[in-house]
Order: sequence, then C-alpha cells, then structure tokens
Amino acid sequence: MDKIIKNIEHSKPLCVKDQIEYVPGKAVSLPLAQKSGVGMTLFAFDAGAGISTHAAPGDAMAHILEGKAEITIDGKVNEVNAGELIIMPATIPHAVKALTKFKMLLTVVKP
Repeated sequence: MDKIIKNIEHSKPLCVKDQIEYVPGKAVSLPLAQKSGVGMTLFAFDAGAGISTHAAPGDAMAHILEGKAEITIDGKVNEVNAGELIIMPATIPHAVKALTKFKMLLTVVKP
C-alpha cells in the first residue's frame, strides 16, 4: 500500500523542524501529503526569502516551527513567531516573507 504521508519516517517519534534544512537565499519545501482534500508541506525559508501574493482554493494553516515570519493576508501584515499559527482563508490573497530564518508546517484543507 502506498503511504499517504510520505518523505518522513513512519512509526517513530520525530522532531518535525529537523526534517527540512535551510538553503541559503531560498525557500524550500518538502511535500508530506498531497491529496484532493488536503495538502501538508514542510517549508524552510532563509531570512528575506518569501512567496509572493497568491490565493489557495482551501483554508491554509501555517504553523511556525522556528523563527519569525511576516504573513500578509488580504493586505493586513501579521508577524507570526515560533509556536504560533495563522489561518489564511480560502481564496483570499496572501504572501509570506521570512523576517528571520524560519520553518513552518503548512496544511491546506480544500472543499
């Protein structure tokens, strides 16, 4: 049977932020699950890296694992720190910028 959650070990405790490494000057991703109703992706952003304004078809929950991010939702700037999360509502424009190096687990739930 194919794994539903991939790219990380199963049946073993893991430190989630250690599953992805920073790349200088870039934002990198590690897809964990990509199904019709849900997507889960780990991201690591070098300081200053980001993702330009876009919208997603589902609600996107960004859980910050390490560092500090600036997440703009519908023009409103939010500073989000390690241990915090923020929901980016479906179809609403949003953007992500690393204020420091930061890692996040992004979960997108689609209708």
